[in-house]
Amino acid sequence: MIFEQIATGGCRPYLIGCADTCAAALIDPELSQMDRYLALASHHGVRIHYLIDTHTHADHFSATGELARRLQAQVVMHQLSTEPFVDMRVDDGESLKLGKLRIDVLYTPGHTRDSMCLRVENRLFTGDTLLIGVIGRTYLPSVDAADLYDILLNRRRLLDETVEVYPAPEYKNRDHSTLAQEFAQSPRLQKRDRQAFVDMMHNLSLSMPTHLTEALRTNLSGAKTIAQLLSEAASTVSFMTIDELKARVDAQDRELVILDVREKDAYASGHVPGARHLPRGQLELKVDEALPDPTLRILTICEFGRVSTLAAATLRQIGFRRAIALDAGMKAWREAGYPLTTD
Repeated sequence: MIFEQIATGGCRPYLIGCADTCAAALIDPELSQMDRYLALASHHGVRIHYLIDTHTHADHFSATGELARRLQAQVVMHQLSTEPFVDMRVDDGESLKLGKLRIDVLYTPGHTRDSMCLRVENRLFTGDTLLIGVIGRTYLPSVDAADLYDILLNRRRLLDETVEVYPAPEYKNRDHSTLAQEFAQSPRLQKRDRQAFVDMMHNLSLSMPTHLTEALRTNLSGAKTIAQLLSEAASTVSFMTIDELKARVDAQDRELVILDVREKDAYASGHVPGARHLPRGQLELKVDEALPDPTLRILTICEFGRVSTLAAATLRQIGFRRAIALDAGMKAWREAGYPLTTD
């Protein structure tokens, strides 16, 4: 069996494949590493047939939807998953054929309502249900710690305890564990009384994932992340440095229109000399009135450089082909000691 564990920050996606038939699957791929997955598949000479999320992720952005568009592969999730882009919904006791390999589905609700584990030979891919040294928390709506307790005990009885455990998150720099080790050593699994286990899970003092709302929104809908939107915008525009802008301000370059897209109060508190003001939220509605000549060279400016990148990309999309963005923002301009005006 072809097997790759792909460390990605705190995530551990997996590439598995059948060497005889060159069929492969990606389990819990993370959005920032798409090119890496494709390179690994090419290295092993396999074609990715399945993109599998073990559950709806709340702590990172899934790559299944985007990879499916690129590869024409099938997105696989549990049948209770609500994501609209899922091609194949599976349930407990079912399996997928991957060349000469078989991917067995074990429904394991508790961390999320749609959580499942996948068994391939002696490897158990546990998603966020069973981690190394801990178990997945139950902080999302419609999940129940009692379900997690029941499923962990039931699955333990059904599985060989030598089966190797490969979770989706990375913990304690360990690649894998075994079922026997987890039930013997994991502190949370020492609560053998059902109610004591439920009470413990309900009273964990854990911070929420950094991108919880955005991750759930994008993973549930297949929409794009803010980082994706910024990356796509940046790939369609060119940039000017603050040093180049300073030189053009000093030279009183009349062919460059400087457009500050911050809000009114921020603009009034200090802006680049000669900059016009048009807030990003009004750009599409008022740009024709403010800038009637679409052949102008327009430089957009914001506080940090992100909103101005989106603004420049929008201007190009609606016909201002020479729109560019400042490669930084007013924060960098101020820190460089460059001139400001409130006129």
